[in-house]
Amino acid sequence: MQIKPIAHVLMAAGVAAACAGASITAQASSHREAPLIAGLPKVDNTDFYMFNSYESGREGFVTIIANWVPLQDSYGGPNYFALDDAALYEMHIDNNGDAVEDITFQFQFDTSFRKFSVPTGPGLDGAPTESAIPLINIGPISRPADANLNRVERYTMNVVRGDRRSGVSQPVTDSSGATSFIKPVDNIGEKSIPDYQSYADAHISDITIPGCSAAGARVFVGQRREGFYINLGEVFDLINLNPVGDRSEGQNIIDDKNVTSFALEVPTECLTAGQEPVIGAWATASLPQARVLDPTPDLDAPTADGGAWTQVSRLGSPLVNEVVIGLPDKNLFNASQPANDVSNFATYVTNPTLPVLANVLFDTAVPTPPRLDLVQAFVTGVDGLTKPANVNLATLAGAGEMLRLNTAVPATPIGSQSDLAFLGCDLSGFPNGRRPIDDVVDIALSVALGAITAENPNGLQTCDVSNPASPSVVPGAVVTDGASLANAGDGLFIDQFPYLGLPLPGSPFESSEPNGGGTGL
Repeated sequence: MQIKPIAHVLMAAGVAAACAGASITAQASSHREAPLIAGLPKVDNTDFYMFNSYESGREGFVTIIANWVPLQDSYGGPNYFALDDAALYEMHIDNNGDAVEDITFQFQFDTSFRKFSVPTGPGLDGAPTESAIPLINIGPISRPADANLNRVERYTMNVVRGDRRSGVSQPVTDSSGATSFIKPVDNIGEKSIPDYQSYADAHISDITIPGCSAAGARVFVGQRREGFYINLGEVFDLINLNPVGDRSEGQNIIDDKNVTSFALEVPTECLTAGQEPVIGAWATASLPQARVLDPTPDLDAPTADGGAWTQVSRLGSPLVNEVVIGLPDKNLFNASQPANDVSNFATYVTNPTLPVLANVLFDTAVPTPPRLDLVQAFVTGVDGLTKPANVNLATLAGAGEMLRLNTAVPATPIGSQSDLAFLGCDLSGFPNGRRPIDDVVDIALSVALGAITAENPNGLQTCDVSNPASPSVVPGAVVTDGASLANAGDGLFIDQFPYLGLPLPGSPFESSEPNGGGTGL
């Protein structure tokens, strides 16, 4: 086993920037990860991705994807999975390394109901009667805001420069100058929507972002296939699997789920600042501070909402709130901002609890606390890869947890990507941003058990970056949940925007079990 110099260990420790001691008890990335958000699925941010676009011809663009509403069954009618009109959904960009947003993309929704009714014959008084239908469509659907849709979701998108609440806010427009966009209805089934791909593609909009002079930005908000893959049941049954076994021996138990995806593709030059190539990003959802239930609710306004925006969901790097933050502080983490992370949550990183639990269950070696190296990696980005120039490793000025991307590192072509990203010596993947293909669970598990430490006490696979021009894989075991790209399932991803595959239809629904055996592409 090669021993890596400390500088290169710190580079490798970027893997830990997203998990900082994550253990084997990972849940699907931010799916119901905190007590409060578990009861608010419409504003539960499940996964967050950011990467240099690898679609052919889209060099010079960054794709940002925030997923919401966890664990959607495709047959979840009759209401399916609408978003919250009272909520404010946001993607934040820090492009100068101070752990404070410089650019924020805001999304707000406005749902309208057509309240279709049909003749139902004579009533009790003998007069003709019409009754409202109980469904969200009355016939086949083929185009945005189709006349057969009983419920239409529209959204507006603003860009805010500066503070998210007090900065300059301007509307984003489509190619016609309109400020309102339409979200496609979920994939009800093949009888209701015979060609879902064409229908969904009609909702991809070319957009103009104020303050961004480069052309080519686009947005899509709608249901997609759940791309996060994990052997969820066995993980929570006291890790009822072989964590250093064959990566293909398990299954992706959530292969039959969909998710609601906010996908945004922006010219790189519109996100970076000056000569700094590294950007950090995270997503949040906020609700009005007060919500009053109407005792006689109608369809359009069943609650009264008011007061200041209150953040209830937050996600940057994957698995942080699930496996790093202790149970008493999970709600607080979701309400916090990166600039406060060092003062609020450092102990969870310096003295992580979950690697200790893994040691008890499997007698595995773990690094000795306090994990000051992980504190630096967790909140600063990786020196020489994803650390912004303004972040100070000694004082931690500018530090804060978020997903960071070095936009100067070229995207690895789709056919050459490694799902183990850094551990597979693919430096354009996690922790340098995150792509849908990246197996962040296995990466996090391996890092928790020492893959990127100098001694690598469990002999795990890692990447030797002592020669940056030619990094090489150091063979070894991979700590795994058994779900890998090889058995994730067919159709999870596509190689073009919005990158996540088409959502599974509610009908015909062939099986409730993961199909397995696919490449995930």
